[in-house]
Amino acid sequence: MKPYIRLLAIDIDGTLLDQHFQVSARNIEALKAAHEAGIHVMLATGRRHDYALPIARQLGIPVSLISSNGALVRFSNGERFHADRLPAATAEKLIRHMDAYRGNAVLTFDREGPDALVLERADELSRSIARWIEKNSGHIRYVTPLEAALTEDPIQAMYCGGIERMMAAQQLLAEAEFFGEVTVLRTQYDQRDLCIIDILNQGCTKGHALRRWADHHGIAPEEVMAIGDNYNDLEMLEFAGLPVIMGNASDDLKTRGWTVTSSNLESGVAVAVERIIQAGIAPPIEVK
Repeated sequence: MKPYIRLLAIDIDGTLLDQHFQVSARNIEALKAAHEAGIHVMLATGRRHDYALPIARQLGIPVSLISSNGALVRFSNGERFHADRLPAATAEKLIRHMDAYRGNAVLTFDREGPDALVLERADELSRSIARWIEKNSGHIRYVTPLEAALTEDPIQAMYCGGIERMMAAQQLLAEAEFFGEVTVLRTQYDQRDLCIIDILNQGCTKGHALRRWADHHGIAPEEVMAIGDNYNDLEMLEFAGLPVIMGNASDDLKTRGWTVTSSNLESGVAVAVERIIQAGIAPPIEVK
């Protein structure tokens, strides 16, 4: 007899959100039904916490939130559960090693206000993520040189641009003498010619954050369902007893033997969640 699912971890972009960056009514209803059935819902995203929070609030239920690809975890009441920051000394070595890619770089800090995000300039980033720049404009500060902003440990560093340029950036990064001090995660959208490379503290991933949270609440991996669509979801999917990959994911990710649901254009999250609710669930867990 298969164990019940008690914890549901869901990626946001490309998974919970459709092509218009909206949560479908069907996805919302399915997650509300999961909550009412006693399954705790956790969003796990590469977005920083404040940028992901409006999505979480749309669901209308208590959720926990893994943000910045695992660097920060908060309970539904806003209380911080865990933070895994990138040491400032490592970030400084990174920026100098990646000198040719300063125009593609963003530093994220765990703070509110107009300096949660720090850039040296936005010209190259605007070619790839103009919408992101616009949405986050009130939280961006420009500092030259970028390393001068490292007055505290950042949550993460990010390099963003076209796929070909970011593949070259990732190759350069792999040659760095400090490479063993960091975790490098890639998120790629072929149809948009967009590649995002996140650099986090060593061992920091969505999967490690999910494991830490599950252990704290006494939840076994086989009681966890995870839904994702991209390479930065790999560790999370590998941890979960029931990994589900979106129909819009790359063919490479869909050949790993995981359950494949419908695409994000077809409310694939709801399709997967509705199936487990029909299969039965366990009593609710106590979550702050």
